[in-house]
Amino acid sequence: MFGIQKKAAPQAPAPKKSPLREWADSILFAVVAATLIRWMTVEAFAIPTPSMESSLMVGDFLFVSKLHYGPRTPKTPLQVPLTHQKLWGTDLPSFSSAIQLPMYRFPGFSHVKNGDVVVFNYPPQLPGEPDYPTDLKTYYVKRCVGIPGDTVVIRNEQVFVNNKAFPVARRQQSSYFVKTTEVLDDRFFRKYDIVNDFKSPEGPFINWQPLETIDNKTKAPVLVGYRVNTSAEVIAQFKTFDWVKGIDPMTAPAGQAEPGIYGGSANAWNRDNFGPLLIPEKGVTIPINRQTLAVYGPIIQRYEGNKNVVLTATSLQINGQPVMTYTFQQDYYFMLGDNRHNSEDSRYWGFVPEDHIVGKAVFVWMSIDPVPADIWHKVRWNRLFRLID
Repeated sequence: MFGIQKKAAPQAPAPKKSPLREWADSILFAVVAATLIRWMTVEAFAIPTPSMESSLMVGDFLFVSKLHYGPRTPKTPLQVPLTHQKLWGTDLPSFSSAIQLPMYRFPGFSHVKNGDVVVFNYPPQLPGEPDYPTDLKTYYVKRCVGIPGDTVVIRNEQVFVNNKAFPVARRQQSSYFVKTTEVLDDRFFRKYDIVNDFKSPEGPFINWQPLETIDNKTKAPVLVGYRVNTSAEVIAQFKTFDWVKGIDPMTAPAGQAEPGIYGGSANAWNRDNFGPLLIPEKGVTIPINRQTLAVYGPIIQRYEGNKNVVLTATSLQINGQPVMTYTFQQDYYFMLGDNRHNSEDSRYWGFVPEDHIVGKAVFVWMSIDPVPADIWHKVRWNRLFRLID
């Protein structure tokens, strides 16, 4: 005989999500996906300062690859997603430093190389800013000139790495004094991408500034001089104009110490004559003396994770113990801006620690001219999707 089977009770259908719940789930998924993409693969950045002109222009928007050098694990996990230092449009912090974790870097498919354009967290504390954790420090972008173990020298603006001349970037800029018999206006200079500087965290600077030469007898202007920041290619064009009567590079002379230069307390260095300087490499040991402390003392104190560091001009103590030699705990890099006379870079604040490296600048996807113009001329069409070299 067959048993009688009891019919299973029908299951109640799952309650349908409300439109509000569906929108909330979609937004949560989008935020999580965008956060992971931004952390692991690529991130968009904007260029606010002219320190890399004209390789990168104020108003350029670029994609930076985290995959090249490997993404970092966050040091500050308690942070509002898709923010950096502050909540959007406010001065309220977007993070809590209550939890600070060790930072690790996942493997990338390359390492930082000489000539790479690199985005990194600015190592020193900016004036007026809080002492942010490493991963929340302000972003900077520069060209890597020296990698760990390299020796960098600058002689009359020419960079040498390990006694070999470093290639000049195609759009690298410097300062020149141009003497003319013509009065030039903003329209002329913009034709050659020479514009007055925009407000910059890296310091005020007039990109072109007229200075008149007066005849002592007639008191009439004889020549008009302009201090300009531009490339050697543009200067070559200026030399073909018959009304240009002289062009002088504004190169700082060797042996003339410049205030604020890194390591300058022990050396007569300036922006155009600097070094030789050995870039610290993980595992390398140096002796401790007046010369080494002038250059490497600040990074031993700030970036190596040492506690209770007492640093003087001639001595170093860590945890109450005098140190005669020191072995570096991580790699360091030397960064320069392509706009060599309007860039706050390693010549002024020293080395970039490896754990401050964010990623490699890959290409410009949009470029907006900050100077007021109609909508068609507001976009720099010739810079869209430009690879960064």
